[in-house]
Amino acid sequence: MPRRPSYTPLLIAALALSASVPAAADTSDYDWLNHWPTHVQFNDGTDLGLVMRYQYDVNDFSHDDGKFVDAHTNRRKYLGFYVKKPGVYDATVYYDFQSRQWQDAFFRLQSQAVLGQDFGAIRVGQSKTPVSFEGVTTSTQTTFIELALPSQAVYENRRIGVDWAIQRTHWLASLGYYGENLQGKSHGHTVAARAAWVPIHAPGHVLHLGLAVSQERPYGLVNALGVQQPATASFKTPPEAGLTTVTLISSGTLSGVDHINRQGFEGLWIDGPWSIQSEYLQAQTTFANGKPSYDFNGYYAFGSWVVTGESRQYHDGNVSNVIPAHPWGALEFALRYSELDLNDGLVPGGREHDWTAGANWYVGTHLRLQANYIRAYSDRRGLLLNPRVFELRAEIFI
Repeated sequence: MPRRPSYTPLLIAALALSASVPAAADTSDYDWLNHWPTHVQFNDGTDLGLVMRYQYDVNDFSHDDGKFVDAHTNRRKYLGFYVKKPGVYDATVYYDFQSRQWQDAFFRLQSQAVLGQDFGAIRVGQSKTPVSFEGVTTSTQTTFIELALPSQAVYENRRIGVDWAIQRTHWLASLGYYGENLQGKSHGHTVAARAAWVPIHAPGHVLHLGLAVSQERPYGLVNALGVQQPATASFKTPPEAGLTTVTLISSGTLSGVDHINRQGFEGLWIDGPWSIQSEYLQAQTTFANGKPSYDFNGYYAFGSWVVTGESRQYHDGNVSNVIPAHPWGALEFALRYSELDLNDGLVPGGREHDWTAGANWYVGTHLRLQANYIRAYSDRRGLLLNPRVFELRAEIFI
């Protein structure tokens, strides 16, 4: 029998956090929660600071026919630095000591500092590719502990490249060219673009409608005998749980890939403490040997309610966490439905849909506790498996 997870680290964190913020206090007495001494500003406006992110997760599986193993461990351990001069440049580099992988590592220059007029910004280095609204959202700012099914399957993750982005009050656009990542994996190149219209853009009131597209051309590797191998691709996802590699549905390894087209249609509505976010994602894989293309798609939609009255934040074309208005923090409830269909033609990848209920407790702007309960329903080649997952996360980030 698998060992049941210990919840002790999360309970200790919860008690420590609740004890640190008395409910009857004035928020000004606890500014240390929002203004930690983790950066220094110079006279010319340059800001040099620390990037840190620590997440401890618990995944508890049931009704899974013994396919999954309960787990509790570190999810992310990021450490890095940033330097920025507002209106001129910014640079960031940080490393995840849990996965032992480089994350964002880039330099960005604002055109206004060089040309005297704002034509957008040029960024060089490793950053996130734009297809998947959830995917490009920082993991400490997402409403749920893990990305939805289609986001995990379609999102291409970080790549080294160069991109241009421009933002205005009611619209934004970007265009980029990317190669492999800093780990030397994901060989190939990708061209990607994103655009969004934001007809409503005010604090606590947002309507965002966007589109992102990309084309990836993966490269095959040369084996030890010097023979060129065909390019491959694989699309799969665990049941919205980050501490397992077991998947309920999968395309398997697709060989002889020529290119992969990805598209994402994204929407966000925020009205005070209420919000709705949704996304439709699809990908088409074309093969060099003339086989029929492999197409799949999926979508998610979720709603959230901040019980304490605050709003989810929106800036720079993306969402971020609730900023508590009370000394004891802010409380948010959310419900998400996600669906992914990996069946197409001769590829019986399977279908899955998940329901996820979530709760978030924001303590200041650097501490958060999360709880998710997931009901997954999958069907692959007639094999039905419907596990349930209980997840907890304690995180600290600056």
